[in-house]
Amino acid sequence: MTTEYELPLGVIFDMDGVLVDSEEFICEASCRMFKEKGLTVHPDDFLPFVGTGEDRYIGGVAEKYKFPVDINTAKKRTYDIYLQIIKGSLKPLPGVYEFIEVCQSMGKKIAVASSADRRKVMGNLAEIGLGTDRFDAVITAEDVIYKKPAPDIFLLAAERLGFASQNCLVVEDAVTGVAAAKAAGAHCLALTSSFTQAQLCDADFWAVDLSEVSLDALKWSHP
Repeated sequence: MTTEYELPLGVIFDMDGVLVDSEEFICEASCRMFKEKGLTVHPDDFLPFVGTGEDRYIGGVAEKYKFPVDINTAKKRTYDIYLQIIKGSLKPLPGVYEFIEVCQSMGKKIAVASSADRRKVMGNLAEIGLGTDRFDAVITAEDVIYKKPAPDIFLLAAERLGFASQNCLVVEDAVTGVAAAKAAGAHCLALTSSFTQAQLCDADFWAVDLSEVSLDALKWSHP
């Protein structure tokens, strides 16, 4: 019988910076897309929009340069480029397979909850050899109206797993993601793959990557 000391019941993974490091690839694809449209942008332009989903990732840079784009068209072209350049190059981050196995061996249900569109999420999972059948739920940007730092995506993921969000652990790497997790009432494990521990100070646990996670993150009780 599950007790409060066997929390979390569900583990919810962000995608980028947690399971894979796709930032280099989506940045390159976005730069190429803008270049095709006649605008030269720079990788640093995208930093404020990391973790917010491609609508804001592309749209924020377009706004910076006051460059009009149709987001849906621009995003489709970006994904076309992205899915080509990740082939044979996108790898899982350290500890991904092993941590998922540990969660499942402990009876945890697991979900992916990413601000990226389903096309990108599915492409990433396929490229690193993780089928959707490995997860109990997969939530993407199309499933919610309000994106991170709003809590909606994690609330929905917890609901799909069948648990209260307070009984879930969210694994994140971005400031907006940590904010969303805490707003949802979940515990949060922050990976310092994209931001520093100081920047992710609102999380409950920290690790460099999934290979370095203390089991304390998978065994806690409510205060």
